[in-house]
Amino acid sequence: MKETKLGERFFESTRGRIVNMLRGRIRTVIELAEELEMTDNAVRAHLATLERDGLVRQSGVLRGHRKPHFAYELTPEAEHLFPKSYDALLNVLLGVLKDKLAPEELGDVLREAGRRAAANTMTIIAVDSDLVSKAEKAVEALEALGGAPQLEKEADKIIIRSASCPFGAAVEAHPEVCRAAEAMVARITGGRVREKCDKTCSPPRCLFEITEKKKQRA
Repeated sequence: MKETKLGERFFESTRGRIVNMLRGRIRTVIELAEELEMTDNAVRAHLATLERDGLVRQSGVLRGHRKPHFAYELTPEAEHLFPKSYDALLNVLLGVLKDKLAPEELGDVLREAGRRAAANTMTIIAVDSDLVSKAEKAVEALEALGGAPQLEKEADKIIIRSASCPFGAAVEAHPEVCRAAEAMVARITGGRVREKCDKTCSPPRCLFEITEKKKQRA
């Protein structure tokens, strides 16, 4: 299942509340209905939709006073719904690296991290893919990291532009982070990539220009 991306409004809805209530716990329809102050049938209808979306599953049967009750739990895929922020730790880590390494060494480390981040994407790119197809995969990789990139085509180059930087908070304090993203895009596309991100605005805005590498003469 593809990672589901839902906004904060989802968690304000009844289904979102059910997902929150099931996180780390197994609950029965009766338990959910009592806490939500809803009928059992209404809760079952929401659970059926969540099951259909691959977010909830039945997890055995629990004994009741009169009859057994089906229990429900979240699927592993549902974990993608919950926001995770590693910005604070990433900022601390980058601060330590900057204290320990020379600027050139830090750049090398960040570029290597970007190339390694591209590894999973590289396995699904056909060898004979053109530059545009590879750039589309780079867009998917940046999107998976939390960005909102879009692909634009100009005369002799491809541009990946995003108003939502996946490393926004880190870039504001450590603009060098863009080197990792640049290296990832370059590794995925195999092209010549120039990072032209706008780091002066908040949040920072990504911009990568991609062109074909010139073939060397024999």
